[in-house]
Amino acid sequence: MRKVAVVGAGMTPFAEHFALGIKDLLPMAFAECAASVDKGLRTADLQAAWFGAMGTTDGPPSGVLGDALNLPDLPTTHIENSCATGNDAVRNALFAIASGAVDVALVIGADKLRETAQKDLLGEWGSLTRDQAWDYQLGLFGPAAFALHVSRYLYESPATREHLAMVAVKNHRHGARNPKARLRFEISLEQALQAPIVTDPLGVYDCVPQSDGAAALVLAAEDVVDRYTDRPVWVRGVGLGLDSVTHQYQRDMTSFPATARAARAAYAMAGLSPADIDVAEVHDFFTGIELMSYEDLGFADRFEAHKLVEAGVTTLGGALPVNPSGGLKSKGHPPGATGVAQCVELFEQLRGSAVNQVDGARIGLAHNLGGPTAVSAVTILGV
Repeated sequence: MRKVAVVGAGMTPFAEHFALGIKDLLPMAFAECAASVDKGLRTADLQAAWFGAMGTTDGPPSGVLGDALNLPDLPTTHIENSCATGNDAVRNALFAIASGAVDVALVIGADKLRETAQKDLLGEWGSLTRDQAWDYQLGLFGPAAFALHVSRYLYESPATREHLAMVAVKNHRHGARNPKARLRFEISLEQALQAPIVTDPLGVYDCVPQSDGAAALVLAAEDVVDRYTDRPVWVRGVGLGLDSVTHQYQRDMTSFPATARAARAAYAMAGLSPADIDVAEVHDFFTGIELMSYEDLGFADRFEAHKLVEAGVTTLGGALPVNPSGGLKSKGHPPGATGVAQCVELFEQLRGSAVNQVDGARIGLAHNLGGPTAVSAVTILGV
């Protein structure tokens, strides 16, 4: 397979964009992405696009992208894979370029959730992620399903709600400095612990704010990468992992097998190990997911993730900063855009231009988990 690089990256702020529709957000992300290509990008150079989105109310997503970017001749594939959508779009574009089918591709993700029509769509989409015979009857909406995992993890491991709160405090501190984050304020440990409970043991500050936004990447084959930049960020590895949709068939609620499978595939493709990662964007839809994912991604031994947050390992200035962007927790979470935005952050980190720059970062990892826990995608970038 040919090597593939990210040569451009950009995104909108993640926010409640009440005055903007998805057809406004897509051009904003694409324009910033195109402007970041060092030697310039012509839209005629794009040979295909992969568009990650939960769905739209303005028509078929592929057609919406063509309309919004005025690129009706650009072959576009719509990707929807729960919260793993963004990194799965990267994975699909990578394989198309690596195979030689195309040389230059656009990967873009967007969702518009904060308006009446899309809120209805979000509710419908959420119901489709639950098993109708089991989870739906038990009222296991998204937060409750994840709370089952986190509760069991807190029961079996030395981790406590204080460790969840430490993750929230860390990500809010990082996000407060990110001009594109939705929740740009710091919180204290006491605030996180005393916040109203959403679904035990998850409080308000353990949960992500659903948001609007878009993010975009331009990927290019090694044969043509010099046309666009002398500072490529290479896609070193990708992985997609699956697990049972139904909790009743999951043997161990203290781990996410989908993440472990996706990570193994990505590390193997990259020829790297967890010890090689300098910076990571980890799916923190809920704080407990980030904590548990440290172990599934190989950053900590089983039931020892709490030690990383206690020692400050995963904060800026630590040995392995996690979510320097603020993560989903502070930055926000338009599901189709999130994984792409994680790669935007890593692109900037590895080129030394990030807002919360990690010194000497050369290898970065992005991770999504969704469905609620049935699918995970991991992308590893490097310079």
